[in-house]
Amino acid sequence: MLRIHGLGRGILTGAVLTTVSLAAIKLLLPGSDSLRSLLASAAAGLTGGAAAGIFFHSVSRRARDMRERVDGLLSSGSTPSGTAARDEMAALAESLELAARQVRVVVETLQRESSRLESILGSMVEGVVAVDSLQRITFVNRAFTELMAVPLPVAPGTPLVQVVRDHALLGMFTSVVSAGEPLQRKLVLAAAGARSFEVQVAPLAGDPQRGAIAMLYDITELERLERVRKDFVANVSHELRTPLTAVSGYAETLLEGALEDTANGRKFVEIILAKARQLNSIATDLLILSSLEGGKPPEAEPVSLRESLESALRTVEPAARSRGVRIVSGRMEDLSVLGYDVRLEQVFVNLLENAVKFNRPEGEVRVEIVRDAGHAVVRVQDTGLGIPSRDLPRIFERFYRVDKARSRATGGTGLGLAIVKHAVEQMGGSVSVKSDLGHGSVFTVSLPESETPAGMNAAVAS
Repeated sequence: MLRIHGLGRGILTGAVLTTVSLAAIKLLLPGSDSLRSLLASAAAGLTGGAAAGIFFHSVSRRARDMRERVDGLLSSGSTPSGTAARDEMAALAESLELAARQVRVVVETLQRESSRLESILGSMVEGVVAVDSLQRITFVNRAFTELMAVPLPVAPGTPLVQVVRDHALLGMFTSVVSAGEPLQRKLVLAAAGARSFEVQVAPLAGDPQRGAIAMLYDITELERLERVRKDFVANVSHELRTPLTAVSGYAETLLEGALEDTANGRKFVEIILAKARQLNSIATDLLILSSLEGGKPPEAEPVSLRESLESALRTVEPAARSRGVRIVSGRMEDLSVLGYDVRLEQVFVNLLENAVKFNRPEGEVRVEIVRDAGHAVVRVQDTGLGIPSRDLPRIFERFYRVDKARSRATGGTGLGLAIVKHAVEQMGGSVSVKSDLGHGSVFTVSLPESETPAGMNAAVAS
């Protein structure tokens, strides 16, 4: 049976009032039927109105209570206190409360997922931007604004063309929004300093108006490393091919009869030996460079710069004497640095060999060790031909030669300065060069000075 308590109370109240009113009329007007009928009709109307008023007041109050309960759930998430009556209105209110709780759980879950996704996209180093079907920005992260040199925040609804000036990137968005198919291309963006990017633009899933989202991966460094790798392979192949060709050619000449030619045969064998030594030097330098770049360095210990430099001077002294180059020692402070004695001596040998090889006849090489702002500084100065300014930024690259013909003639591998740079940086220092074309060059090695004197660790251990 349908239970509407407000309506039942209204009907009952109306019936009671009507009965009482008719009884009163009969007692007060016993002899006038028409007047009694008129008054009875008026009484019935009044009592019906009163009953209807009571009913609607009850329904209005119940509806107001139900609305307050639902509003309380949607606004604060708490369960408001309601009436204890168990009628249909109360049951409807409870159903709405349950539905509101479920909706609130879904909304809170979506808000958490949206915040998490926005945080992830916002913290990515790749540039991310999303647009709607009219190419108005709906999301953009910090990395993208930095690439485009646009200050944050970017207001939602900003046209993409106001932020992106690259026609190729805008064209990718237009194609994806209109066709709904993802695109992937490599672009060089002028606004990002002419860096290279792998750009992926995809339609937004589930968007009936077909927006799009783009991710920009900076591949500039990868391309640079790939160029370095290719150049290295090409240079190694070229450096190995030259002596190998000479060895092969002279060996064939010997086999074809030059062995009987005593004078020429000996000269050919000497050339083969020289080229074999050059190959060995290239292989040795490659192994050293590989260990410096990828190997784990040994444990650093205090090393005397003066002892390392003097040992290197003794190594190159015969070559300097044979070329008529004079070596002059300037100020030689006895300073210690944290490093590796073998690598440090090799650094000085490479610098001194270059200073001797590329010096002019009767030239001079001057060396000195000084202290400068907590650093131990070693300078190697020569009176050679100097280095052109256009070549200075590249002289520490592998296999780079300023004078290729002269370098090969002197037996150089093109790896000496690359080894110097990597070895010095491995010890926390730096190397630089200044050159005056036609007057010579100055190579400067700067290393952090050690507070512990050289040899102290060994003395403590013994």
